[in-house]
Amino acid sequence: MGLILTEDQLILRNMAKSFFDEKSPVERMRRLRDSQDTTGYSRELWREMGGLGWIGITFPESVGGADMGYSALGVVLRECGRVLAPEPFVSTVLLGGNALLIGGSDKLQEELLPKVSSGERTLCLAFQEQGRFAPYAVSTSAASDGGGFRVRGEKRFVLDGHVSDQIVTVARTAGSSGERAGLTVLVVDADTPGVTVERSELLDGRNAAYIKFDDVAVDAERVLGEVDCGAALLDAVFDRATIGLCAEMVGSFEEAFERTLEYLKMREQFGVKIGTFQALRHRAAHMFGEIEFARSVVLDAQSAIDDGRDDVAECASAAKARCSDVAHLIGGEAIQMHGGIGMTDEEEIGLFAKRLKAAELTLGDANYHRNRFAGLRGY
Repeated sequence: MGLILTEDQLILRNMAKSFFDEKSPVERMRRLRDSQDTTGYSRELWREMGGLGWIGITFPESVGGADMGYSALGVVLRECGRVLAPEPFVSTVLLGGNALLIGGSDKLQEELLPKVSSGERTLCLAFQEQGRFAPYAVSTSAASDGGGFRVRGEKRFVLDGHVSDQIVTVARTAGSSGERAGLTVLVVDADTPGVTVERSELLDGRNAAYIKFDDVAVDAERVLGEVDCGAALLDAVFDRATIGLCAEMVGSFEEAFERTLEYLKMREQFGVKIGTFQALRHRAAHMFGEIEFARSVVLDAQSAIDDGRDDVAECASAAKARCSDVAHLIGGEAIQMHGGIGMTDEEEIGLFAKRLKAAELTLGDANYHRNRFAGLRGY
């Protein structure tokens, strides 16, 4: 387990930082939000990231990837978090891409992943049907129909679903909502008759969609993993996606903390810098310690995947519980320490607070993952 970046990872970090500072400052995310851009991100910039090898950084070379692992991907995602980059890393790489990589046939992987790696194709994972993270609470059905299935149901909060070429869909082929058994994961082309996509937006400006499946035909060859056994595939996908999301969260709360420190050094009250107030210094020191702890937990979780350890699930839940707690702390403290200006939309610290709040809840909040961690440990 490495808790510091290697020389190669430092080079990658510096490259990613320069790229995002130049081409994707926080102001860009604000412009996309305010203009109600139909895509919500830059396809050109996404393809450029593909050309740099970042999109396929965890994919095998056989499908156009770089096979560099999650520690390397975490370096890029951390820099994404620092600028609130809206590009579809979570939806296309961590969710849809991982589902294909872990459960897809050779034929499906060869068909889709090379274009994903290059930035030509985007994916999403449609699994959520209610307001909170409940991966097995699936009512969408996939009824057997000769050589395939007929999918009926609705999905909500599908990240980047409005621009995805393929929708990796979780449906129920047996059992009842809430049960692990009976889930099947299928790849649905977004232009298939019966698929209706309505764009929505999360509180932090991240792109999402409401998707309805009205008797949508899906060939049996588009099934990922085994029929009725999709829960095991989803567990593996969510663990990797959660660890990747945590890396992005680290970048966001690091940047929010650094901006808050600069404000404490600049803002004057009663003729002195507020950063000299002992109470604020204690609070800042607490924030720093919590960030360092969270960063270490995430680095360990990334190493767990790369090293093929058998505690990936535990590491994923430990990382998300810690990062969700720290996101809550940093988001709130950053706003409070900025005072009234922190509540305005003109001040960028509010954008970080919103992103941290949304990320805190995405793929399970701290309570969800503490309960899961306890269960994995036998409690």
